[in-house]
Amino acid sequence: MPDEPTLGEVKRRVEAGFADVKEDIQNLAARLDSRVSMERYQLEQAARDKEIKDVLERIRAMEEARREEERQKEIDRRAAVAQRAADRRLILTGLIVPVLLVLLQVYLSTRGAGS
Repeated sequence: MPDEPTLGEVKRRVEAGFADVKEDIQNLAARLDSRVSMERYQLEQAARDKEIKDVLERIRAMEEARREEERQKEIDRRAAVAQRAADRRLILTGLIVPVLLVLLQVYLSTRGAGS
Protein backbone atom coordinates (compact mmCIF):
# COMPACT_ATOMS: atom_id res chain seq x y z
CA MET A 1 0.00 0.00 0.00
CA PRO A 2 2.81 2.44 0.49
CA ASP A 3 3.24 2.60 -3.32
CA GLU A 4 -0.24 3.97 -3.81
CA PRO A 5 -0.60 7.77 -3.60
CA THR A 6 -2.80 9.33 -0.98
CA LEU A 7 -5.92 11.27 -1.86
CA GLY A 8 -4.19 14.56 -1.06
CA GLU A 9 -1.31 13.67 -3.37
CA VAL A 10 -3.72 12.73 -6.16
CA LYS A 11 -5.53 16.03 -5.65
CA ARG A 12 -2.25 18.00 -5.88
CA ARG A 13 -1.26 16.14 -9.06
CA VAL A 14 -4.66 16.79 -10.67
CA GLU A 15 -4.50 20.49 -9.68
CA ALA A 16 -0.97 20.75 -11.13
CA GLY A 17 -2.23 19.18 -14.34
CA PHE A 18 -5.12 21.64 -14.48
CA ALA A 19 -2.69 24.53 -13.86
CA ASP A 20 -0.51 23.32 -16.76
CA VAL A 21 -3.54 23.02 -19.05
CA LYS A 22 -4.76 26.49 -17.97
CA GLU A 23 -1.32 27.99 -18.68
CA ASP A 24 -1.20 26.31 -22.10
CA ILE A 25 -4.67 27.68 -22.92
CA GLN A 26 -3.58 31.20 -21.89
CA ASN A 27 -0.46 30.94 -24.09
CA LEU A 28 -2.59 29.73 -26.99
CA ALA A 29 -5.08 32.57 -26.46
CA ALA A 30 -2.21 35.11 -26.47
CA ARG A 31 -0.89 33.69 -29.72
CA LEU A 32 -4.36 33.78 -31.29
CA ASP A 33 -4.85 37.38 -30.16
CA SER A 34 -1.64 38.45 -31.85
CA ARG A 35 -2.62 36.68 -35.05
CA VAL A 36 -3.90 38.80 -37.96
CA SER A 37 -7.23 37.98 -39.51
CA MET A 38 -7.23 36.65 -43.08
CA GLU A 39 -9.32 39.61 -44.30
CA ARG A 40 -6.85 42.13 -42.85
CA TYR A 41 -3.92 40.16 -44.28
CA GLN A 42 -5.51 40.20 -47.73
CA LEU A 43 -6.17 43.95 -47.49
CA GLU A 44 -2.59 44.63 -46.44
CA GLN A 45 -1.28 42.40 -49.21
CA ALA A 46 -3.44 44.20 -51.79
CA ALA A 47 -2.19 47.59 -50.55
CA ARG A 48 1.41 46.38 -50.70
CA ASP A 49 0.88 45.03 -54.22
CA LYS A 50 -0.62 48.38 -55.30
CA GLU A 51 2.36 50.27 -53.87
CA ILE A 52 4.78 47.98 -55.70
CA LYS A 53 2.83 48.42 -58.92
CA ASP A 54 2.86 52.22 -58.49
CA VAL A 55 6.61 52.23 -57.88
CA LEU A 56 7.21 50.05 -60.95
CA GLU A 57 5.06 52.38 -63.07
CA ARG A 58 7.03 55.40 -61.83
CA ILE A 59 10.29 53.63 -62.64
CA ARG A 60 9.03 52.79 -66.13
CA ALA A 61 7.95 56.41 -66.64
CA MET A 62 11.35 57.67 -65.51
CA GLU A 63 13.15 55.25 -67.83
CA GLU A 64 10.92 56.27 -70.73
CA ALA A 65 11.56 59.96 -69.99
CA ARG A 66 15.31 59.27 -69.90
CA ARG A 67 15.13 57.42 -73.24
CA GLU A 68 13.09 60.25 -74.76
CA GLU A 69 15.62 62.78 -73.46
CA GLU A 70 18.46 60.79 -75.03
CA ARG A 71 16.56 60.63 -78.33
CA GLN A 72 15.98 64.39 -78.20
CA LYS A 73 19.67 65.01 -77.46
CA GLU A 74 20.60 62.86 -80.46
CA ILE A 75 18.16 64.78 -82.68
CA ASP A 76 19.58 68.08 -81.40
CA ARG A 77 23.15 66.87 -82.00
CA ARG A 78 22.31 65.84 -85.57
CA ALA A 79 20.60 69.19 -86.16
CA ALA A 80 23.70 71.01 -84.85
CA VAL A 81 25.95 68.97 -87.16
CA ALA A 82 23.68 69.75 -90.11
CA GLN A 83 23.64 73.45 -89.17
CA ARG A 84 27.45 73.54 -89.00
CA ALA A 85 27.64 71.91 -92.43
CA ALA A 86 25.17 74.46 -93.79
CA ASP A 87 27.21 77.28 -92.22
CA ARG A 88 30.37 75.96 -93.90
CA ARG A 89 28.62 75.87 -97.27
CA LEU A 90 27.35 79.40 -96.71
CA ILE A 91 30.84 80.64 -95.83
CA LEU A 92 32.23 78.94 -98.91
CA THR A 93 29.61 80.36 -101.25
CA GLY A 94 29.27 83.75 -99.56
CA LEU A 95 32.91 84.64 -98.89
CA ILE A 96 35.44 82.43 -100.61
CA VAL A 97 33.79 82.09 -104.04
CA PRO A 98 33.40 85.87 -104.55
CA VAL A 99 37.05 86.37 -103.56
CA LEU A 100 38.08 83.70 -106.05
CA LEU A 101 35.95 85.38 -108.75
CA VAL A 102 37.60 88.73 -108.05
CA LEU A 103 41.03 87.13 -108.25
CA LEU A 104 40.04 85.44 -111.51
CA GLN A 105 38.85 88.76 -112.97
CA VAL A 106 42.06 90.46 -111.90
CA TYR A 107 44.08 87.66 -113.46
CA LEU A 108 42.10 87.80 -116.67
CA SER A 109 42.26 91.57 -116.85
CA THR A 110 46.01 91.56 -116.32
CA ARG A 111 46.40 88.90 -118.88
CA GLY A 112 44.13 90.69 -121.34
CA ALA A 113 45.89 93.96 -120.76
CA GLY A 114 49.28 92.36 -121.38
CA SER A 115 48.32 90.87 -124.72
